[in-house]
Amino acid sequence: MKEELEPAAEQPKKGADYGASSITALEGLEAVRKRPGMYIGSTDTKGLHHLVWEVVDNSIDEHLAGHCSHIWVTIHTDNSITVRDNGRGIPTDLHPKLKKSALEVVMTVLHAGGKFDKDSYKVSGGLHGVGVSCVNALSSNLRAEVHRDGKVFEQEYSRGRPLYDVRETGTTKDRGTIVTFLPDTEIFETDEYKFDVLAHRLRELSFLNKGLTLQLTDEREKDNGGFKTENFYSEGGLQEFVLWLDEAKTKLIEKPIYITTNEENVDVEVAMMYNTSYSENIISFVNNISTRDGGTHVSGFRRALTREFKKYGDDNGLFKKINFTISGEDFMEGLTAVVSVKVPEPQFKGQTKGELGNSEVTGIVSRSVGEALKIFLEENPNQSKRIIEKVVLAATARNAARKAREMVQRKGALTGGGLPGKLADCASRNPEESEIFLVEGDSAGGTAKQGRNRHTQAILPLRGKILNVEKALEHKIYENEEIKNIFTALGVSVAENDDGHRVLMTDKLRYHKIVIMCDADIDGSHIATLILTFFFRYMRELVEKGHVYIAQPPLYLVKKGKNQRYCWNETERKDAQLEFSGGDEIDDSVKVQRYKGLGEMNAEQLWETTMDPEFRILKQVTIDDAAEADRMFAMLMGDEVPPRRAFIEANAKYARIDA
Repeated sequence: MKEELEPAAEQPKKGADYGASSITALEGLEAVRKRPGMYIGSTDTKGLHHLVWEVVDNSIDEHLAGHCSHIWVTIHTDNSITVRDNGRGIPTDLHPKLKKSALEVVMTVLHAGGKFDKDSYKVSGGLHGVGVSCVNALSSNLRAEVHRDGKVFEQEYSRGRPLYDVRETGTTKDRGTIVTFLPDTEIFETDEYKFDVLAHRLRELSFLNKGLTLQLTDEREKDNGGFKTENFYSEGGLQEFVLWLDEAKTKLIEKPIYITTNEENVDVEVAMMYNTSYSENIISFVNNISTRDGGTHVSGFRRALTREFKKYGDDNGLFKKINFTISGEDFMEGLTAVVSVKVPEPQFKGQTKGELGNSEVTGIVSRSVGEALKIFLEENPNQSKRIIEKVVLAATARNAARKAREMVQRKGALTGGGLPGKLADCASRNPEESEIFLVEGDSAGGTAKQGRNRHTQAILPLRGKILNVEKALEHKIYENEEIKNIFTALGVSVAENDDGHRVLMTDKLRYHKIVIMCDADIDGSHIATLILTFFFRYMRELVEKGHVYIAQPPLYLVKKGKNQRYCWNETERKDAQLEFSGGDEIDDSVKVQRYKGLGEMNAEQLWETTMDPEFRILKQVTIDDAAEADRMFAMLMGDEVPPRRAFIEANAKYARIDA
């Protein structure tokens, strides 16, 4: 016994012997498979779709270099993807250093490709990401086919490893690259591609690359006798982009202001439009890649816009009747703009690369936009005056909103000074474990109060439909009783920064889960949309931080004898009925209760189906694309009827009327 113990006593403590032998070097693409999130962000549906963007970006780079006019994307029945272009085709000759075919190098070596050679690509979008080699690593199988110099070459791979050397398989009159890949189910949480997600990005790319044709085909779905197919092509580029974004808004000027210049090898393209709404929508891109957090190109745009419009208003005496200061934010209200720059060597801030950091771009964009706006203002006096009148209206509304906020803050609202009387608060004061349910109606609110966990769950009943903030001036919003109650209950407030920009103060947020709970009927859906519109326009930071959820109460209760089951969709209802019937046909003596309102459930039922953290279903509200969200809320909740009617007609087939 003693001889067995002595060696153990002499072993060093864990971590004490940390030397070269402790370092694990992951060869080739093994690092990508080991830590996929580091390369594609996540392994959920976002990461799955990111694979497509990496391959498409390579084809886009060929277009930017002037060698590609068409890109075809196909979703196959097994959820594999094919991306094909008519570019030059990836080189297949021997790499001088690695002594392998250039195709194999591109497909299997990280950070390898023509975009690192300035002679091959002036600018590149794909370099912003991780490259087709990562797609290869995260695919159970991938096949690359190259049409180049009149010949066809191919190579196949399994999880990033070549199955054979690049080989010549025939002759062709075509040119380009075809990549087909199947995402690895060992890596990804889901393998189902969404047509709408792919279509949205390809539409965006068509606007950003005028003259490029992109086609999306879904072989999983038939449409008019063939596969579901959508084509994207834009002749007007960003001008058509802003018109598409503003489709559901009333125009303030006749057509977009369009700017395109080149300075110091930086291409600047801007399109902007003013509308009668109260919101700002500026989206930006660097080398076709979305910069969600803006950056120096957006700063240059804002600087020029404020400078030139303010000078025009001052020179023409258009601000002399107001007795308060015009801020930079006032020039942005009702503005929709797309700012796109092509930068040879972009530098990004932060891990997500969502913000451009090149300092020289600020001045380049500012000069380009400034010169173009001077010309527009001089040549279009009527439209210029209309814009300045909109700015004055925005400044007046902002001043009124500030006074309204100050008034309600003095009374305790918006600052947490006194909680709403309708709020049934929770006992916990720890925001991380506390959640608040915004419940449609006093009746359902009363049931929720009885069924909740009083330690961590607070209930705020909302009376009827809250104000539609899409159509309301800001000061009217702060005067609305239900909205004031939401501000006060959450413990957040609103302030202004030096530019007059509205800032949401969240340091005293009282709940980290904000759950919208409405009836499962048409009115309930409308109320939920009104609340979401409010959060998107005035509390977007809470959505972006993942605090906002939508409760999913069951649609049905299926009963037979002592057996019962709650069901959240039609499939679950039919399955429950078949199971309780004990055969292949549904027994008509199955009782089915359709829940149309929360009030139809008692406190115990509401708790066990909708509020109990162990069994409930919550949908987290996220913003994948702010521009698309802006367009959707404007279309659903704005003044323009035709776009809303077209949306309803296009989606009517998905609606269901319950008896």
